[in-house]
Amino acid sequence: MKGLKGKVACVTGAAQGIGQEICVRLASEGAKIAVMDIQNTDTTVKRCLQKGSEAQGYFLDVRDKNQIHQVVQDVYECWDRIDIWVNNAGIFDNTATVDVSEELWDRVSDINYKAMFLCSQAVIPIMEKNQWGRFINLSSMAGKMAYSEEIAYCSTKAAVLGLTRALAVELGGRGITANAICPGPIETEMLRNTYQHLADINGVTLAEWCDSILKTIPVARFGKPEDVAALVAFLASEEAGFINGQSINIDGGLVFF
Repeated sequence: MKGLKGKVACVTGAAQGIGQEICVRLASEGAKIAVMDIQNTDTTVKRCLQKGSEAQGYFLDVRDKNQIHQVVQDVYECWDRIDIWVNNAGIFDNTATVDVSEELWDRVSDINYKAMFLCSQAVIPIMEKNQWGRFINLSSMAGKMAYSEEIAYCSTKAAVLGLTRALAVELGGRGITANAICPGPIETEMLRNTYQHLADINGVTLAEWCDSILKTIPVARFGKPEDVAALVAFLASEEAGFINGQSINIDGGLVFF
């Protein structure tokens, strides 16, 4: 499939996990890929090139406004357009509310939420030139449900939904849509580390903890990064042009709103 041929897609937090699979899937659809991360992006770039796509790696700390604007300008100078922006960069924290320092709160907020605003602000003028664009923001099922000792994470992921709706209303008439994706348990290193921590706290093995979670998922399996990437590819396509301001669950049936 080459449904995104000629489009330029930027993905933050793209060195591994969900972000890497999003890049590879969009590359397989024909998009040119700007792979953005604070970590080494070589593996992701190589996988995109293997799909026959053009791809470039960019160092980007999404907390740095000036760096965001410079990277956006670099991508625009390289390919003369930006069509798709996937705000994927994020971190998880499961600190009890009374133990969350202001520094930690600000770090989680800056990466998970404020960065999406800064990136959107930087790229909107470029999308407006072609009267076409797609913002796809990674939220979480934690943006719709609350979990113990995840106040910073839950709060920021809920804020992503409000930001997405505001973008959708403001930009929809200019040919630019904005949607959020709310993944449930997806098999990534971050999920494994989180579940190991929870298993240790509860005095069980990682396998036992995972089994207890699986029993709550109607489709009886964990999600894969490729599942999320497929949804991103659809939302980035022409066919999804009438989908705007939505928060779409991809969680095997855990959440129904």
